[in-house]
Parts: sequence; structure tokens; C-alpha cells
Amino acid sequence: METREKIVIIGGGFAGLQLAKTLNNKNKKIIVIDRMNHHMFQPLFYQVACGRIEPSNISFPFRKIFQRSRNIQFRMTEVQKIVPEQNKIITDDAEFSYDKLIIATGCKTNFFGNETMERLAYGMKNTQEAISIRNHILLTFEKMIIEKSRTDDGNWNIVIVGSGPTGVELAGAFAEMKKDILPRDYPNMNFDNLKIILISATEKPLNVMSQEAQNKSEQYLKDLGVIFMNSERVTSYNGDRVFLQSGKEIPSNNVIWAAGVTGNVIPGLNPEIMVRNRYKTDRYNRVEGYDNIFAIGDIAYMETPKYPQGHPQVANVAINQGKLLGKNLLKKSQTQWQEYEYEDLGSMATIGKHRAVVDLPKWKFQGIFAWYFWMFLHLMLILSVRNKLAIFFNWMWSYFNRDSSLRLIILPTKKNITQQ
Repeated sequence: METREKIVIIGGGFAGLQLAKTLNNKNKKIIVIDRMNHHMFQPLFYQVACGRIEPSNISFPFRKIFQRSRNIQFRMTEVQKIVPEQNKIITDDAEFSYDKLIIATGCKTNFFGNETMERLAYGMKNTQEAISIRNHILLTFEKMIIEKSRTDDGNWNIVIVGSGPTGVELAGAFAEMKKDILPRDYPNMNFDNLKIILISATEKPLNVMSQEAQNKSEQYLKDLGVIFMNSERVTSYNGDRVFLQSGKEIPSNNVIWAAGVTGNVIPGLNPEIMVRNRYKTDRYNRVEGYDNIFAIGDIAYMETPKYPQGHPQVANVAINQGKLLGKNLLKKSQTQWQEYEYEDLGSMATIGKHRAVVDLPKWKFQGIFAWYFWMFLHLMLILSVRNKLAIFFNWMWSYFNRDSSLRLIILPTKKNITQQ
């Protein structure tokens, strides 16, 4: 008979994975549930979308991660409902009971109720979406050759909505692709009129960073030829034109939405505990009103004196909450538990080669040193040595050759199935 405490973790992102690793080979029975079979390193999704690195370089199969674990099991399925009265969850395929439940479902793209944008534009919150963007953009240029289209008709413009780190990094990467790669791949075409457009609701890009970072990133974008449209809001998109609140219209068949995220909420808990689609928790990440249900990472809303509006939805918070909750769960008494306190380690973004901005608690710097710092830190966060080396090799190849060998268009196979 199983006597170990059974802990079910929903979600294998930064928070869920860190919690599982903290509880690895301890006297607990752990079940990790995720709708994907792999952990994804989200900060580098934009490089998959631009053909800089392979998806496999930033995707890590859960079964391989937990291969040598004596107490962790993985199940690939999607959770449909939590039943707290019975201490169980219902998934697509089965029901799982628990002694403690940890919700680490992270976030998804927030289209703010804009149904046409959600249907026609591309988000970038998982590996599939990043690959879809890469396929779509590369197919766009192939169609230009066949149709003998001109880049000045506007439909080939690449429009990115949202000027946070994802939007800024995407804009910089596509601008460098336009400059260094497309003229060599398509020598018979003139790309001077192909526009990379970044639309921002704020006055400056990277508005959560320092004023120095905002000003420098805006300058970097302009240096790369990116058109930065500030203080603009998208109202609609019909597949051919982006409509702005100011009345302006932008022609484009290539729109990427990077303007915000919202929590991946699972039905079943009291809806009154939700704050902006996040589960309200105490300082121990325990969901309000439930003794044995916890939320960590992006999906958790925790008010503290330093962060009365909740913590930022960044990887550092998720990793630290997962680690601390794991340590707390291993202690014999809850009186020994430690409250979570977020220490902001800073933020950063890269805008093309030799261009990056870094805000640390005591220092702020930009330029080539910031770019090297950004590369080093992200390499250190990659899980396996093999993947670190693969990414490093691809970066060095791109650096010295101003090229990328990963411009693959991979489309799903269409099967013609006829009933007899």
C-alpha cells in the first residue's frame, strides 16, 4: 500500500519543472501532468521563429528529464477540471487523486477579446506557434517569387504587435534577416520596401525597463530600419490590413501578436479567488480558501508589501517559487515554512547583433557587452550540455557568416482518406 504523500503538479514550465526537480528522489510520490511531452525554453522562441535555432535545441522531453528519478512519473494529458471536494482532477484520459495539488499552468497569449486577431494573427507561447511563424514567413517569400509580387504592395510587411521583450527581439531578428539573409536567398528581388513594423501601445519600447534601456532600444530599432509606431492600439485585423485606433491602416499578411499574456486557468475552483486570471495565493503559494492546493509561477497572484499588485510574470519568479515551495513541502511542519519574497535580479533584451540592453539592480548597461552578457546568461539557463553546445554553435555560425542554416519550411502531411 502506498504510504508516501501524493503530489500532483499540473504544468511543466519553469515553475512546475523546478518544483519537480526540488522534490526529485525524496519521500514523495510526484506526478507531473502536461499537455506537451516536453519542457520549453520560452525566452528563445523568437529565435525558432526566425530560423536561428532548431526547436529541439530549446525543447526537453519530460521522460528524459525524469529518466533516473525514483519518485516522479509523467503523464501527457490535458486537465479539464479540478474537483477539490474529492481531491482529484479530471483529464482528457483519466482521473488523478492527490494529497496536494500544485497548479503551474503558466500563461497563454492574451488577445484582449479581439476575435479576428486571435483567429488570423500568430501568437508565440509554445514551440508549435514559433514553428508556425517560421513556416508562414518563409512561405511568404516563396510565394513572392512565384507570384512575382513586389515588396512595395504592403502585403508582405511583417507587423509585430507589442513592444515588450518578445516583440522587440522579434523585430530586431526580422530586421537582420531582411538585411543579411533575404537578399542572398532571393537575389532577384528588392527588399528595400519590405517593412518591419513594431506597434506599441506605450510611448517607448520595453516600458517595464529603465528609461536608458527604453531610449537605447528605440534607437537600436531605428538603426535596424524597424518602423516603431508608438502610442497606437490595434482594433482589428482582417487578414490583409491591420486597423489602428487612430484610424490608420497597415497592409500586411504577416501579423504576430506579442502584446500580452493571460493565465491558463483550470475550471473547478472558486472564481472569486481569481485576480486578472491568476489564482490568489498567500505568501506560501497556497491558493486562497484551499489548504492543499497551491499555485506557482505566472498563474499565481501573490500580494506582498514590495509587490502589492502581484509579481511580474517572468521566469525568475517562477523558478524561485517552485524551488521554495519544494523546500517547504519537504519540511516536517508548516510552522517551519518560509514565506516567498521576490528579489528582482533585473531584466534584459537583445535587439539584433551587438545590440542589447540590461538592467541589473545596481548597474545598467547597453551595447556589445550587454549582448554578450545576454548570450551567456541564456546559455547557462539551457538544461543540457548538448543543447548549450548546439545553440552556441548556431549563434557563432550566424555571427561570423551573417547567415542561418535553419530556414526550413516544415508543413504537416496531408492524407487523402476515403471511406470504402
